[in-house]
Amino acid sequence: MTDTTVSRRDLLCTIAGCAAAASVAGCTEPTHTDFFRSHLHELEPDEVKALLADLEQEYSAKYGKEVTVGMTEARPGVSFAYALDLSRCIGCRRCVHACVKENNLSREPEVQWIRVLEMDKEKGVDLHHANAYYDAETVPRPGHFYMPVACQHCRNAPCVKSCPVGATWQEPDGIVAIDYDWCIGCRCCMASCPYGARHFNWAEPELPAEELNPKTHYLGNRPRPKGVVEKCTWCIHRTREGLYPACVEVCPVGARKFGDLNDPASEIRYVLENKRVFVLKSELNTRPRFYYFYGV
Repeated sequence: MTDTTVSRRDLLCTIAGCAAAASVAGCTEPTHTDFFRSHLHELEPDEVKALLADLEQEYSAKYGKEVTVGMTEARPGVSFAYALDLSRCIGCRRCVHACVKENNLSREPEVQWIRVLEMDKEKGVDLHHANAYYDAETVPRPGHFYMPVACQHCRNAPCVKSCPVGATWQEPDGIVAIDYDWCIGCRCCMASCPYGARHFNWAEPELPAEELNPKTHYLGNRPRPKGVVEKCTWCIHRTREGLYPACVEVCPVGARKFGDLNDPASEIRYVLENKRVFVLKSELNTRPRFYYFYGV
């Protein structure tokens, strides 16, 4: 191959026999990545440092402000998990909008990593009758309760198994990550995810410079290009620094809990040991790290 303007994504799409998917995934356009950039797992420390520096320079020039791209690694012995109190959630969607702002999601079209489902109390947890598009002047609406759904960070993740190029994997602390520069946009992970938690960038993401969160992580909230899949990362740039995910911090009723399963004094351990807990679609054996419970 002599045409150096052809991207690695184009070649991988062709090799994988993904011509049909490639046309809608943006594979025909050169990406911002270097041709045949090595997989993140294959890079030496000095190569990672150079990669981050290049991205910082690129994003800073594009958005006209100083942007940092971190690569904070998982802390030894930490095993993250999340819990959500269905008896407290009021369906206000503050978590949705905080996530969009914190994680540099596209504003037009707006991509949302969290979906809040409105359910009828008489029917209980019934996904068939759930309404993700409810429009109410005030919440909670009488006779309803709310179930936010995002990436479950499964221990036995179908998305990881289905990725043909190894662009997604589970980190040692439990976070299921995506290397956006390695993703070829085939959307196999979207098809295999039973929670609808992965989202595809059909168009060039619209992210105004004044709305950009300049503190980013390579595997998290750095700006994503057209033609890749993205999803919740439990605010990896925050949680690996000892902070809560943005959705946990913004919840006005304290319905969201996050912490280290290996810490016996953590709030997440207390919830699992003392509350009525369940996981979504347990029959699929995906073994989510995201738990739902009833606090009262």
